[in-house]
Amino acid sequence: MARLTEKEKAPFLHVNYAHRGLHTKDKTVPENSLAAFRLAKEAGYGAELDVQLSKDGQVVVFHDDTLDRVCGVHGRVDEFTYDELHQMSLCGTEETIPLFTDVLDTFYGGGPLIVELKTAGEKNAELCKKTLEILRTYKGVFCIESFDPRIVYWFKKNAPDIVRGQLATTYEDYRKDNYKPLKAFLLSHSLANFLTKPDFNAYNIGKRPRKINKERDKGVMLVAWTSHDAVTEKDNDAVIFEFYTPELKY
Repeated sequence: MARLTEKEKAPFLHVNYAHRGLHTKDKTVPENSLAAFRLAKEAGYGAELDVQLSKDGQVVVFHDDTLDRVCGVHGRVDEFTYDELHQMSLCGTEETIPLFTDVLDTFYGGGPLIVELKTAGEKNAELCKKTLEILRTYKGVFCIESFDPRIVYWFKKNAPDIVRGQLATTYEDYRKDNYKPLKAFLLSHSLANFLTKPDFNAYNIGKRPRKINKERDKGVMLVAWTSHDAVTEKDNDAVIFEFYTPELKY
């Protein structure tokens, strides 16, 4: 099933990726901040980050759909322009929401990047196109992933040379997020993979569906998230971690 050669997989295998940059539990270095990516680069880690669109169509780096948790502002990210977002403090620090281009400039020279595209609904294609245009200018090693199979499929169709991954979590997690049972089942078992042909499955730590393990046996890489202990390295091809300092590679 795998389309990548071992040589093509090699830059991504057995790498520890700092989740949203090398941010700190006490939030003095906030997640998805330039400071977090600067620290990850200086330490030599790979990094994972999240991209989505601002109201004025800028590609920004931020995880949540809403600003409440991280910025203390009520509202969705896509309801504000980049200039407005850039004025908002991350976790009460001097760090602010960065542009994707600024993160790439900061992280260049560091380890491989995992770029997660957040679901943008009707603007999925716009987010994919703009993210791709930016990535085409980046000279570092990177891959993309998304929980949304439509985004993974877009990259299969429009940028088949880029390493792509399908993010997923458990049925129970999807149900907690109010997904209907059928959709939760389909997504938790990554049943769109026959269309999207991902190069890796990024799956929540714990028991994985048999299908995910079978795909790994056929050469599809398995990435674990989000790890808080180096024991996660066992039986996974790469690890997305936070709040500890693992080896750069294992």
